[in-house]
Amino acid sequence: MNQLLVPPAVKATPKNSAACWEAPGNMAEVVSPITQQVRRERWGKETRRVDLNLKEVEDCLIHDRHGNSFPFKGLYQDRKSVIVFVRNFLCYSCKEYVDDLSKVPREALEVAGIRLVVIGQSSYHHIEPFCMLTGYPYEIYVDPQRCLYQKLGMRREETFTDSARPSPHVKSGLFMGQMKSIWRAMTSPAFDFQGDLHQQGGAIIAGPDSQVHFVHFDLNRLDHMPISWLLQLAGVRQTLDFSDEPKIIHV
Repeated sequence: MNQLLVPPAVKATPKNSAACWEAPGNMAEVVSPITQQVRRERWGKETRRVDLNLKEVEDCLIHDRHGNSFPFKGLYQDRKSVIVFVRNFLCYSCKEYVDDLSKVPREALEVAGIRLVVIGQSSYHHIEPFCMLTGYPYEIYVDPQRCLYQKLGMRREETFTDSARPSPHVKSGLFMGQMKSIWRAMTSPAFDFQGDLHQQGGAIIAGPDSQVHFVHFDLNRLDHMPISWLLQLAGVRQTLDFSDEPKIIHV
C-alpha cells in the first residue's frame, strides 16, 4: 500500500492583510432557530435553552475603525449574520481565534449570503492594528461601553471544567500566550489592556430582522465555538479545515 501526501481536501484561505471589509448583502436561506447555549464539554450533546431577545440590545451603539457609531441592529436586520464577540484585542486566544476567522473564504460567505462580524470592547483606535496583526478582512467593530456584553448576559469571570476540550483554534500555551499579550501591550502605541480583562465573549447567529438562530457564551478564554461548526449552523455548506498540517490518505 502506498501513501500519498496531499494538501487538505477543503482549504481555508490564507490571511488577507487588507483592512476590514463589509460583506455584500445576499439574503441567506432562513432556517428554524436553534437558540441554544452549547456546552463545550459535550460540543452539542448537552445544551440548555437560552432566551435571547435582541430587541433589548438593538439600539446599543457600536463603533467602526473610524469612530463612527451606529445601532447594533444594523448588523442583522437585512440578512443573517455570524457575530463573534472577543474578550479583548490583547487576549492571545482571541487573537489566534481571529487568525483562523481570517482564513474563511469570502466565496463561502457570499454563497451562503451571510456576513461575518467580530466585535471587541476596546477603543476604536485598536481596530486597525488588530486587523493588520490577524489579517482579518471582514467586518469588525467595538463596544467600548460593553453595552452588548452586559445586556446579553456574557460572563465577566472565567469558569473552567475538568471535561472541557481545548480550543481547536488556540495554538499557544498559557504561559507563552500571556507573554505574547504582555509584549503586545508594551509595544502598542497606546499602552492599555484594550478592554476589560475579565470579560468573556461568545457568538450569535442572528437575522434577518431580530430572529436568533444560535447563541454560545464562552465560559473562559478557551471556550470558543469551533468555526466550522458555527458557519455550518449559519448555512455555509463548505466544510473548512483550519489545520496547518497536510493530510495523509491511503491509496
